[in-house]
Formats: sequence, structure tokens, C-alpha cells
Amino acid sequence: MSEVAPLISDLAIILIIAGIVTVIFKWLKQPVILGYIVAGIMAGPSVSLVPTVSDPANIKIWADIGVIFLLFAMGLDFSFKKLINVGITAIVATVTIVCGMMFIGYTAGNAMGFSHMSSIFLGGMLSMSSTAIVFKAFNDMGLLQQKFTGIVLGILVIEDLVAVVMMVVLSTLAVGKHFEGKEMLESILKLAAFLIFWSALGIYLIPTLLKKIRRFTSNEILLITSLGLCLGMVMIATKAGFSAALGAFVMGSLLAETVEAEKIVHIVQPVKDLFASIFFVSVGMMIDPAMMWEYAVPIFILTLLVLSGQVLFGSFGVLLSGQPLKIAIQSGFSLTQVGEFAFIIASLGVSLNVTDKYLYPVIVAVSVITTFLTPYMIRLSEPAYRFIDIHMPESLKDYLVHYTSGAMTVKHQGTWHKLIRSMLVSVTLYLVVCVFFITLYFSYVHPLIRKSLPGMEGNLLGFIIIFLVISPFLWAIIMKRNNSTEFRKLWTDNKFNRGPLVSIVLVKILICTIIMMSIITHLFNVALGAGLVVSSIIIAVIYFSKRIKKRSLTIERQFMANFQGTDGNGLSTESDTGSTLGSNIPFKELHLADFTVSPDSIYVGRTLKESSLRTLFQINVISITRGEKRLDIPQGEEHLYPYDKVTVVGTDRQLESFRTSMEQKKVERNGNGTSSQDEMEIGQFPVEGGSPLIGKTIREADISDSIIIGIERSTVNIMNPDPDTIFKENDTVWIVGKRKIIKGLNKD
Repeated sequence: MSEVAPLISDLAIILIIAGIVTVIFKWLKQPVILGYIVAGIMAGPSVSLVPTVSDPANIKIWADIGVIFLLFAMGLDFSFKKLINVGITAIVATVTIVCGMMFIGYTAGNAMGFSHMSSIFLGGMLSMSSTAIVFKAFNDMGLLQQKFTGIVLGILVIEDLVAVVMMVVLSTLAVGKHFEGKEMLESILKLAAFLIFWSALGIYLIPTLLKKIRRFTSNEILLITSLGLCLGMVMIATKAGFSAALGAFVMGSLLAETVEAEKIVHIVQPVKDLFASIFFVSVGMMIDPAMMWEYAVPIFILTLLVLSGQVLFGSFGVLLSGQPLKIAIQSGFSLTQVGEFAFIIASLGVSLNVTDKYLYPVIVAVSVITTFLTPYMIRLSEPAYRFIDIHMPESLKDYLVHYTSGAMTVKHQGTWHKLIRSMLVSVTLYLVVCVFFITLYFSYVHPLIRKSLPGMEGNLLGFIIIFLVISPFLWAIIMKRNNSTEFRKLWTDNKFNRGPLVSIVLVKILICTIIMMSIITHLFNVALGAGLVVSSIIIAVIYFSKRIKKRSLTIERQFMANFQGTDGNGLSTESDTGSTLGSNIPFKELHLADFTVSPDSIYVGRTLKESSLRTLFQINVISITRGEKRLDIPQGEEHLYPYDKVTVVGTDRQLESFRTSMEQKKVERNGNGTSSQDEMEIGQFPVEGGSPLIGKTIREADISDSIIIGIERSTVNIMNPDPDTIFKENDTVWIVGKRKIIKGLNKD
């Protein structure tokens, strides 16, 4: 008899324990995430009261998959457009938090007698909040539509990017015992190039691909395709030296720009829930209650530092970026936990043998405790804000109102500033794409060509291939923004502007010439002078070529259509009203949020006028997205249908009331649930002598909520009878309807 593999038996143990514990926590009205951690402690090797896992290494594998799917789901919910909308706030807050927590962690480590290197690593660990835990807590608490959650998720995403750079810096510091500025700069540039290239390529390719194959895809195929793309980007990210979580988030963000985003979220949800639960259970399994007692004092001190430091620096950073005090406090209280990147940084220190051995279990314990407290800290933010608002001096309150209102106002920017900024963005984007394509060509394609076609012929073929690929992007580098409103205004306003403007264009031409010259000299081994001449001629051809111009504009048009969520015909597939209206809303408490109408919502089939959303909740419906089309500013006669995405504007309180109402099901409104008597089934009933149906047509009988699919008679069987068919004595009628209706007909 074969035995069950440890991987399966361990998975069975943790899921059974997690199921029992989370039911208890749900009954106690506690966050489910806390139940997972308690289940992990119970299933871990440190507790012998219940069966424990035999090989914790297997659970680590499941947990890694859980982190991937959590970040993938977060990317699906938090697209690039949303990240751009909170970009400045997230950057300012992240810099404030990381710098402040690094200082606190290093100081506390030295004060508690940790080694110099352990103190540096400790600062890095304490500065990283948990994307997975916060996202799960927001989801469980129904807060994802509130204004501050978008800012918090933006901060967490940028913290994850900072963590990647931090690991490179800490590795360099651990090996060389000093900072290597060159290594740090290279890692930052490499990360930026990776994100720009794959984001641009993904936005161009993936939505287009899904549109073309949409009619061939079922839920099963879409699920497999989505998970395959997610894991494919994970492999690309890890090959490039970045984290798997970063790759999963990037792919989720790319799929969020597609017409299938809502469906992908729906079908991926069960997979994400399974592996996410295993991840949180694995966090609990890392904790040893005995170890917590042994290092109780450092754990207690570090826990207090995380809670107070994240609240202080998080709130201050968000406030500094120009957000209102309430949003700042809610954001700061949401970041009070040590994240999964802290485990990675701690493991890095252990593998390099530069940190104290007890640092890893201590930071895991702090992470578990702060994870426990995360939902309660989020709930505490409201009363904390009310307390501060009541006791704050009026002069300081007026100053903060003036500061945040001024910071959120769009300031006038000089024409030169706008032109330089737009040119810098476009040149950087296309330059990164060109460099990546050239790198990929010389790393993978060129060796294959040289192997099968050596000599000049192979080099010439290779040059043609790389030229065809990058020429549209070189044209864009040279020409983009040369005919913009700002460029023309500066050119006509003052003749002294023309020299700098021409110089800018020449610099862009020079950049393209250098790129082309590097390719030519590498392939054909010519002198720099000859390479410069040939490159200049080729760039001139690119400049004047109408075909290359057309290809470049086509690529850009498709990219922008995918990024903006349109289907190429001007029909939006993604609610982009946040970018067009968000900065013009006059009331600082208002913000936009998206809600999906579930099939059993009480609003299904109702018109907006019948739903009275504005009267009941004081919200305004901005748009309704249905499939590939979006209806902006819908009228009162517009109906709501299942899976419609409704974009509304309101305050956090108004949106929360609307969300609660949206989740109310039709059966709840009628005061009863779905019972076995309401289920649909196929049944039959006889038309006996004396039945009131004899002599009546099917239409006259008016048997409600059912369909007559057949009639058996002694001489003939009638399938799908006509509504004018007359019932006769001794007929046997086959019907599809609710069970209680069929039982009633049989009694009659």
C-alpha cells in the first residue's frame, strides 16, 4: 500500500487546522488573517498539542507561491494608472518612512548590544511594511474602496522596489564593509530599466493579445493563461536578479489594463485565497513561543518601535506630500507591521554570515506580533484622528488645512519646464526600450545567427533584424514633442528660444547616432569615423522615412489605446475618470472608487433612478463599464446589470455605506434565504378528471415561474408545446420550475 507524500499530508494538516481556527475567529468577529497565524503556530514544530507538519521546507514552497499570487492579485486591483495618481504622495511618504525607520532601527540595535552589521540590517528590516498582509487586511475589512487605501498600497509598492535596491546595497556593504556607490547606482538603473521596458512591452502586447483571442477563451483557458503569464514574469524577474513578488505585481498591473481584468480577478480569486492562506499559516509556523519568551525584551522594544515609528513617519510623510490629516493618520496606522521583505533581508544577512544568529527569530516574532495588531491599528486610526483633531490648536489646524489645500492645487508650470519634462519622459522610455532590444539581440539572437551563418552575411542579416526592430523607436526619440504646443509656442514667442530648441533636437539625434554607431562598430568592426558617417546616414534615412514614421505612430497609438483602456475605436474599457476628474474635485474628502455589481445584488435590473443612489448615499455615478464599452455620466434610465463596473464619487463614509448596500443580496431584502423549495427542477403532474386545467390552453392556465416542456398523451408525445395547446384529461405534463410549485400542481 503506497504512503501519502509528506507534501500532501503536511498540506492536509495545515488546511484542516486553518479551516477550524478561522471558523472560530470568524464566529468571534476577528480578522481571518489572525486565525491563519494562530493556525500556523499550532501546526508548527514548536507546538505538540496537535499534529504538526513533518517537513516545514515544503510549506515554504507553498508560502512562496502564496506571496506570488497575493502580489499578482494586488497588481490586478492596482493598475499603473492608479499608481501614477498616487505617485508623488507614495514617493514622498516612502522616502520619509525608510529614512526614519532605518535610523531608528540602527540606533535601537546599537543600544541593545547588536553588532554594527546586525544594526544596519535591522534598520532595513524595520523599514519594510507588508504588502501582502495589508492588502489582505484591507480586503477582509472591506476598505479597498476608501481613499487612504490607494495611497497605502502605492507606498507599499514603492517600498517593495526600494527593498530590491536595499538588498543589493546591503549585500555590497556586507561583502566590502563599505558602500559602493557604483554598485548602488547600477542596481537602481537596472531596476528602473527593467520596470520601464517590461511595462511598456507588456502594455503594448498583452491587452492586444487578449483582445484577439477573446472569442476563443473560456474561464478555464483565461485562468491558465493568466497564471502562466504571472509565473512567466516571475521567472523573468528572478532571472534579472529581482524578487518573484515584483514580477507577479508587474504582470498583475499589466493584466489590469486589459478588457478581461474583472473576469481575471474573479477566476483567480479561489487560487489566490488558497495559497495566500498557506502563506499566512507559514508565517505563524516560524514563531517559537519559547524563543519569544527568551528574547521577550528585544521583541517588545522592537514591536513598540515599529508601531510608533511607522505611525509617526508614515503619517508625517503622507501629510508632507499634501494629503489631509485624516488620510495621513489612516495611512500611518495601516503600515504598522514588519513585512515579508524583512524575512528576505534577514535571510540575506544569515547567508552572508554577517548578522547575529538570533536576529532572524527576533524579527520573525516582531513580524507575527505586528501582523496580529495590524487590523486593530487600522481600526484605531479613526479614534486617533478624532482625538488629535479635538486637541490640536486651532492655529496649527488652520495651517495644515491651508498647506494641504495649497499642495493639492495644480500649480502653473513654465512652458520650458513642461517641454523638457515631456521630452525627458518620452526619450527615456524609448531609449530604455531600444537598449533592452539591443541587449536581448546580442545576448540570444546574434549567437544563433553567427552559428548558422558566420561571417559578413550573418552580421548583415543581424543588422537588418535589429534595425527593423529599433528604427520606429529611434524615430520617436528624434521626433516626439518637436511639434508640440509648447515647442511651437517657444519657437514663435522669442527668436532667442530657437537656438536651445534646435540644440535639444540635435542632442536627440546625437543619442540615436551613438546607438546606431555602437551596433555598427560591434557587428562590422569598423573605425569610429567610418561608423559615425554610416550611422549619420542611417539616422537621416530614419528621420525622413514615411514608412518608419507610420510604424512608429502605429505602435504608439496601440500602446496608448491599451494604457488608456480603449478598444481602438474610442470605447473605453477601463474607468479612467480617476485621472481626468481626480485633480479637479473641489472637496478634499471626495474621491473615486469602482464597484462591481454582483449577479445577486439588489440593484440588478434596476435603473439608476429606481436605485436612488444619490438620494440614499449622496454619491454620484460617474460611469458604467460594461464589457468593452463605457458609458460616461449615465442618465437615470440606465439599468444596472451583473458584472457592471460602476465608478462613483463620494466620501469614505458614503462609499462604505454604498458598498454595504451593494453586497446585500436580493433574498435578504425579501426576508428569507434560498431553501430547497426554491430550487429549480424537472417534474411532472397528471391532468386527472375534474382538474381545472381541462379545456384550457397553456397560455390560459398561466402557470407562473415555470416552463412546460412536454405533454404525454395516449396517442402522441408533444415536445415544447405551443402556448395554444389545450390540456386534456389523462395528460401527463412535464414541467421545469421551482420544487414547491411542482408539488402544488401534483396536489391539485
